[in-house]
Amino acid sequence: MKETILELLTAALDTLKHQGVLPADVAPSIKIDATKDKAHGDYATNLALMLAKPAGKPPRALAEALIDALPESSALSRVDIAGPGFINFFANTEAAAQVITTIFEQGDAFGRNQNGNNEQVQVEFVSANPTGPLHVGHGRGAAIGDSLSRLLEASGYAVTREFYYNDAGAQIDNLMLSVAARVKGLEPSDPAWPKDGYRGEYIKDVARAYMSGETVTAGDRATTAKGDPTDESAIRDFAVAYLRREQDLDLRAFGVEFDVYFLESALYRDHKVDETVKALVSGGHTYESDGALWLKTTDFGDDKDRVMRKREGGYTYFLPDVAYHLDKWNRGFTTVINEQGADHHSTITRVRAGLQALNAGIPQNWPDYVLHQMVLVTRSGQEVKISKRAGSYVTLRDLIDEVGRDATRYFLVARAATSQMTFDIDLARSQTNDNPVYYIQYAHARVCSVLRKAERDDRAFDSSEGLANLALLEDDREKNLMNRLAAWPELVARAAAAREPYQVAQYLQELAGEFHSCYNAVKVMVDDSATRNARLCLGVAVRQVLRNGLAILGVSAPEEM
Repeated sequence: MKETILELLTAALDTLKHQGVLPADVAPSIKIDATKDKAHGDYATNLALMLAKPAGKPPRALAEALIDALPESSALSRVDIAGPGFINFFANTEAAAQVITTIFEQGDAFGRNQNGNNEQVQVEFVSANPTGPLHVGHGRGAAIGDSLSRLLEASGYAVTREFYYNDAGAQIDNLMLSVAARVKGLEPSDPAWPKDGYRGEYIKDVARAYMSGETVTAGDRATTAKGDPTDESAIRDFAVAYLRREQDLDLRAFGVEFDVYFLESALYRDHKVDETVKALVSGGHTYESDGALWLKTTDFGDDKDRVMRKREGGYTYFLPDVAYHLDKWNRGFTTVINEQGADHHSTITRVRAGLQALNAGIPQNWPDYVLHQMVLVTRSGQEVKISKRAGSYVTLRDLIDEVGRDATRYFLVARAATSQMTFDIDLARSQTNDNPVYYIQYAHARVCSVLRKAERDDRAFDSSEGLANLALLEDDREKNLMNRLAAWPELVARAAAAREPYQVAQYLQELAGEFHSCYNAVKVMVDDSATRNARLCLGVAVRQVLRNGLAILGVSAPEEM
């Protein structure tokens, strides 16, 4: 319908230009929106308000001229003017119902598009240090990053999912010291416990596995524990491998898999960090001061210059980040999206500055970032702060075990990444309409239930008869539901362009709400088979779009609940 209205308005503009009502060089961007109040039609445009000044006419007068110039169309039952000059369009039932036929024809492909033209896009997300179980913040990153990847794929992009392991640096040393302390029988309360050691019970599990000589497989390699309590290098390698495996298992349970696992240690092994330093020095963007090597990041918009190599030796954390992103660029990813916690905000400028200083042809604002805010977990209205296993925080596995994968994924992606969120365990576990994921899944299951009942009652669904009689769907609630279905393809394209998968979650909740409202008010299993099958067609179309949307969020579409 929106495309039809756009074509009609474009033709009307051409007519008014030809008549001299509008200047010939006027080329407005025509905006058409679905109305919130159906008393004002199904769609509306502010075009007359936008063009009133160049036309030299009051907006309402121009709106009248636009309506008079509209070509005849059977898709519209009427067109009105509202307020200062808004134009409201009322779609006739047959035109609104065309979306049902389209959904039946396209099935799982309905809503997908080729806007991305198969462009290669890399999405990096989670990228947790292999020093402990994934916490709920990592879970939010996993839900957003994976849903964003699915959304981009639905918009025609070729997506590579990547996980970057920071398996080098001080945090890995602290991990090794923590496991070594457990191997010696020390407890976190012991005065000899490492100052910055990790205190969770999982460290005891790593130490026990190390001393037992276990073999763990993470990524493309297997690591066997030596069981030697004095070999710090062996303890470090085994602990990293063990926790990588644990994180991989948690993510698999969450329905998230990656195409590439990249190790920070590989940047040092392959001399890419050293090569990056040499390139920065040769480019004239560095200097030495107080025994440290600095990068002139202020040349590229940073608020102060940054240390690359510390006085006591060793590189600061942002330098391998620069080397890592140079590697991404060299792998051919012209579009890279990093989904990270909001605490990474300060790194954006310095990483981009380092990449600009390399003079490697990388665009100024590359890569892109999606940053998510923190998650507060509550139960019975009280904050849940710790996990028995992790000790100091709530783990992703805790949430999956408590409420299931579907609810965890939906809740963590359902709000804009820029918004802090509260994860209410009680709500996520509830089987009520207040629980949005239950409400959406129940809508899908409800359609399936109606179809099964129709079969049992010898009123088996006849889609051919239903599609031939869609004009019988005359109730305003049915029409609203059809208009909501018609908005799905545009929603997918818009959410992908904005990199906001939460828009999908919101749309599904609204669609489920309109379906339940319509189903409760409009009887489906009527005696007249043409009407009954037309209404069943509408239900099946809703079911299809719900399934398509839930698939983008990585949430199941159950047929029974």
